[in-house]
Amino acid sequence: MKTKSTIWSAVATVAVVALAVFAPTTLAQTGNVGGGSSETTGDSSLRVSPVKSELSAKPGESKKVTIYVQNVSPNTVTLKPVSNDFIADNSENGSPSIIFDDNEYAPTHSLKRFMQPLPNITVGPNERKSVEVTINIPHNAQAGGYYGAVRFAPVLPDGTTSVSVEGSVASLILLRVEGNIVENLTLKQFAVLQKGKEVNRLSSPKDVEVLVRLENKGNVHVAPFGEVFVQKGDKIIHKAKFNDTKPAGTILPDSVRKWTVPADKLGSFGKYKITAVIGYGTSNKTINVEKTIWVIPSIMIFAAIVGVIILIAIIVAIVMALRAYKRRILRSARRR
Repeated sequence: MKTKSTIWSAVATVAVVALAVFAPTTLAQTGNVGGGSSETTGDSSLRVSPVKSELSAKPGESKKVTIYVQNVSPNTVTLKPVSNDFIADNSENGSPSIIFDDNEYAPTHSLKRFMQPLPNITVGPNERKSVEVTINIPHNAQAGGYYGAVRFAPVLPDGTTSVSVEGSVASLILLRVEGNIVENLTLKQFAVLQKGKEVNRLSSPKDVEVLVRLENKGNVHVAPFGEVFVQKGDKIIHKAKFNDTKPAGTILPDSVRKWTVPADKLGSFGKYKITAVIGYGTSNKTINVEKTIWVIPSIMIFAAIVGVIILIAIIVAIVMALRAYKRRILRSARRR
C-alpha cells in the first residue's frame, strides 16, 4: 500500500499546462498562455493536447471541443476532468491565472458557466483517450471573449481528487461569442530600457530594449502585431518585429500585457528616434508612437561638467582681474 501511495503521490505532482495567450510555448515553460499541440506534466506521467483551443460561436449555439489525454506511465490512472475559469495574472507577461475553487467563477468572461460537467475517465499505461467538452452558449450571452480550462486531476486510491495546481494538467479554451465585439487596445507605456531599467538617456549602446505596455479595454482577446524602428537622422538603422510569434501573444480583456523588443545598432554617441507601429483587431486598427533619446556616455557628461566648471572659473578670474585693474587705474588717476 505504501508503494502504491508513493506512485499516486508522484502522479499528483504533475504541473499545470497553459498557453502563452499568446506566446509560442506553454506555461510550464514560459509562464504564458501560448500555443503548442501537447504538453508533458512535471513527472512525465500525463500529456494533454491541444494545450489551447480557440473557437467562435453565436448566442444560442452549442460547441464541442475534443481534448486528448495520454498516460505515459506504466500504471493505470483514473482522472477527473475539472472545468475552471482563468483570467490574466498580474505579471503582465500573458500568464493565465486559473481559478481552482470549484465554487468560484471569473468576475467577467466566465466560460465555466457554459461548460457541461464531465465524468471520470480511466487511462491505461501508454493509452491515449479523447474527452469531448460540450459548451452551450445561452441565447442571451453577451458578445465578447470567454475563457476557461479543462484540467485532468488524478483520483487518488482513497477516492479523493488532487485538484491543486501541482496535481493536474490543463487545456485552455478561448471562446469568442459573435455580436457587438469591441476591440480596443490603448498604449499604457512606451519606454526605453537599459539593463531592465527605464532611462531618458543612454549611457552606452549596450543592453537596450524598447518596452511596450498595452491595455485591452475591449471585450475580447486580441493579438497585436507590428514593428519597432530605430532611426538616426533620416536613416532607419534597425527594425524588429513586434510580437512575431506563432501563435502571437494575446491580451485578455481587462488586462495589461508588456513586451520588450531589442534596440540594436546604436552608436556610442548621437540622437535617435525610436518608433513603434502596432496593429491589432479584425479591422486592422493601429497605434503609432515615437520617442527621441540620446546616447551620451557618462564620461562625456562628466567631462562637459568639468569643462563648464573650468570655463566659469576662467570667466570669474577674468572678471575679478578686470575689476582689480580698474581699481588700480582709478587709484592712479586720483593721485595725479
